Amino acid sequence: MKPLTVTKQLSLLRQCIREDVDLSDVLEDQGYSHEDLRYRYNSKRPESGARYITVDELREKPIDIPAISFFSGAGGLDLGFEAAGFQHMASFEFNATFCQTLRHNRPKWHVFNEDLAQRDRVISILRDRLSIRAPFDGIFHGGPPCQSFSVAANQRFAKNDDNFKRVGFAHAHYGNLLFDYIAYIRQFRPRAFLLENVPGLKDVDGGAQLTEALNMLNSEGYTISKPTVLNASNYQIPQDRKRLLVVGFRDDARLIELPLGDSPPVPCYKAFEHPMAIDSNHIIRNHRAESVLRYMELRYGQREKLGRVDRLDPLLPSKTVIAGGTGGGGRSHLHPDIPRTLSPREAARLQTFPDNFIFTGPPARQLTQVGNAVPPVMAWNLAQYILHRLGGGVFVPTTPRLRRNVAFKEPTRLTTPPVATCV
Repeated sequence: MKPLTVTKQLSLLRQCIREDVDLSDVLEDQGYSHEDLRYRYNSKRPESGARYITVDELREKPIDIPAISFFSGAGGLDLGFEAAGFQHMASFEFNATFCQTLRHNRPKWHVFNEDLAQRDRVISILRDRLSIRAPFDGIFHGGPPCQSFSVAANQRFAKNDDNFKRVGFAHAHYGNLLFDYIAYIRQFRPRAFLLENVPGLKDVDGGAQLTEALNMLNSEGYTISKPTVLNASNYQIPQDRKRLLVVGFRDDARLIELPLGDSPPVPCYKAFEHPMAIDSNHIIRNHRAESVLRYMELRYGQREKLGRVDRLDPLLPSKTVIAGGTGGGGRSHLHPDIPRTLSPREAARLQTFPDNFIFTGPPARQLTQVGNAVPPVMAWNLAQYILHRLGGGVFVPTTPRLRRNVAFKEPTRLTTPPVATCV
């Protein structure tokens, strides 16, 4: 079978529109599939020496420092801390589908489907079922839901529109979950904590309430980093994704300098080089002929305005993988080489999830989970920084080939008793 030419493709697309027939059926009749579709404009691709990695390639030997995850989502932070050697103790997540994903991939983990705003209930679980006491010699990490601070969530609305969500801390539920997370840290006083969120968090209310929240922890004896925006693309991740990070350490007055990654950019095509299995969330949307007709005219990096989707430039890190709303669904960018949106697995590769990590639920929910997550490789870097800090060493984020040269003193072993198994 000869490759599908642009001329032949145009003819088939126009036939579908003219006869009002399904594009998939017409392609199949001709011996083709959606994967044979092509853009009109393509360029010869120079080979890049950059290496694509997933978090599974970064696994360290386990160290008996427990980590508890709040607002866990599909587990991006959890996977990074696990690979860095931390002992996963529990995940707390409100969304039932996200919990299902965590349980499917880590059946031995303690995953609690709980509303983190219900402090008394969550504290009871931590205290009575997990036997946590203050001060806790482990780590808390989490990212309170960010919809009310997100720029992407509000680009379609005017500020006086009822649908404008960027109301920050005024939001009745999501905007105040930050203070719930702060309350858990104050209650149990973990040895260290990590707070992750969208960059917009530091700008809402002029930064006053974020400062108030961190001052609460400073008064509890925590040395806290300056809220810092880090870009995932600097950590060998093929995606331009900015996140706000704050790290704090109990009873440690040393200056905190977050690990500023400086790895060479990984072009996004590297994430798509190897075949993908259909049973690993590689679910491809069969677009209508009208959509493909518009998509195929896009050049690298160009936006299709009607569908508000972008064709990725294969030689650059991808644009930020978008979550969408948990009540609706995520939507992906356009594949750099095929005029269609990315599958959930392709989006997960851009986030550095390994292919054996399966997202549950329908495709739209899978994309939401992927887009909500912290890239696990980025989480690994942050976890390694915390681990080296606890051990008195210095961690420099870099490629796997060089990271072995980092000086590291093993952290002080814990004296807390083993955790009781919870049902």
